[in-house]
Amino acid sequence: MTSQPLRTSVIGSYPFPGWLEFASLNLDQFGSEDIKEMQDDAARVAIGDQLDAGLDVITDGEQTRFDFNLSFYGFIEGIALEAASPRRFGPPAHDQRGKHAIVGELAAPRGLGAVEEFERLRRLAPAGTRLKVSVPGPYTLAGRLAPNDRYSDRYAVTEALLPLVRKEIEDLLQAGAEEICVDEPSMSCYGYREDTRRFVDIFNRTVEPARGRARICTHLCFGNFKGHPVGWRKYAPLFPAFLDLHADEVHVEMANREYAELDVIGPMSQRYDVAVGIVDVKSYHVETVAQIAEVVRACLKFAPADRLVFAPDCGLSQTARWAAKKKLANMVRGVRSVRESLGVA
Repeated sequence: MTSQPLRTSVIGSYPFPGWLEFASLNLDQFGSEDIKEMQDDAARVAIGDQLDAGLDVITDGEQTRFDFNLSFYGFIEGIALEAASPRRFGPPAHDQRGKHAIVGELAAPRGLGAVEEFERLRRLAPAGTRLKVSVPGPYTLAGRLAPNDRYSDRYAVTEALLPLVRKEIEDLLQAGAEEICVDEPSMSCYGYREDTRRFVDIFNRTVEPARGRARICTHLCFGNFKGHPVGWRKYAPLFPAFLDLHADEVHVEMANREYAELDVIGPMSQRYDVAVGIVDVKSYHVETVAQIAEVVRACLKFAPADRLVFAPDCGLSQTARWAAKKKLANMVRGVRSVRESLGVA
């Protein structure tokens, strides 16, 4: 699917307003209608900030999720949601997140909740705005579930989750979603030690219902829990296998890695659009308009304008809102300045 040259987008998540963080810790003080109103208000905040920045594509900021991934477990039957932290002291990091026990057949009879999020976004966003909704891919979603006698390893858990995610994608299509991001950061985190062809097969089977019917995106980063990555931060091990992903847009984290492996976007752009991360969500340095424009021009040395998308490295949920607003505004201004110089504004 073709897109606007040098389009600007986001991954999915956006910082919670302070009042939402406070309210989420005190939900027992709110009624069901209060919570619905709170969800709408939070989505409006995220939508408004993205529109103010001037983005070409927006999301709902995942304002009704506690995490881009973890909230989905609440919709899945067969899970005991009692994952105790294996390490409670010391600096926050990925090893403080426990695994949930699987206690039955994995199923999601109510869906995974993404359809409701999309419908809220469509209701609240101005008509004509390009909207994107995200769901975690099954391999990433399997990461916090402990294998058992029924599901012997992570791949077995992944295969059990795959039809659930696939069904959610089908339901999103039925609801009218035109842009769906299937987040699979675990594939990029562990591609250096796993079978990348197997990853490609898992992804392609997951998105098959939407192929040719919606713009399918995927996000490949190296983790961002409390500002910390996980895994070996190299894209080289993923290729050439990942050139066969059935995606219209593939996002890669570049800013935090100081644009190492930028040349990888060349072969990628021959197969699909490349969304280059040019805002570092782990740093409180606010990229200037000139810095953004310089990176956009560097990307144009490897890929044509009609194959390039620009976004933050990852979701913005763990970046303070004041910084997120400034970073997005400068990103859009920097990209637009290059558009104008090329006559593709």
